[in-house]
Amino acid sequence: MTFEQYEALSEDIHIEIFEGILYDMANPSQEHQTISMELSTTINNYIKKKHGSCRVFSAPFDVKLNDSPLTIVQPDLMVICDPKKLDGKRCNGAPDFIIEIVSPGNPADDYIRKLYHYKNAGVREYWIVDPRRRTITVNFFEQNILNIQYSFDATIKVNIYDDLYIDFSEIDAMLN
Repeated sequence: MTFEQYEALSEDIHIEIFEGILYDMANPSQEHQTISMELSTTINNYIKKKHGSCRVFSAPFDVKLNDSPLTIVQPDLMVICDPKKLDGKRCNGAPDFIIEIVSPGNPADDYIRKLYHYKNAGVREYWIVDPRRRTITVNFFEQNILNIQYSFDATIKVNIYDDLYIDFSEIDAMLN
């Protein structure tokens, strides 16, 4: 698929494109949405409190990682610190921080395909939140720290910031 073909698609289609190949995305569950909202709120409140210039976005919001072959993703959550990457419709290039919340139907997408693409595109930090396994996998590519696993009762440092910690036990309590 080319970028022109992608632009011609209806906006209500929920897809991602990896190396020119189209992949359907599952609709998020209530649990998925709860986790996403809590993480987004925590990160956004931190940035606002620090008067930071980064912005938090949630899916569906396109990230064009590559033009040829075309790779466009819609991460569940992302932090973008370079305003020049934003064009009003999408992020062009790698966000600084991405969080994916694993859907039961396609865990390999987050653990393998997206890990590969995010690392190679220049994402600084990538978390995989797996509600079914109750784990968070942290990948801090800048320091070559890969696949560090935490449980849902952990407090985890967001490595791109000096003093942002997320207490997953608070999120976990909302899921029960």
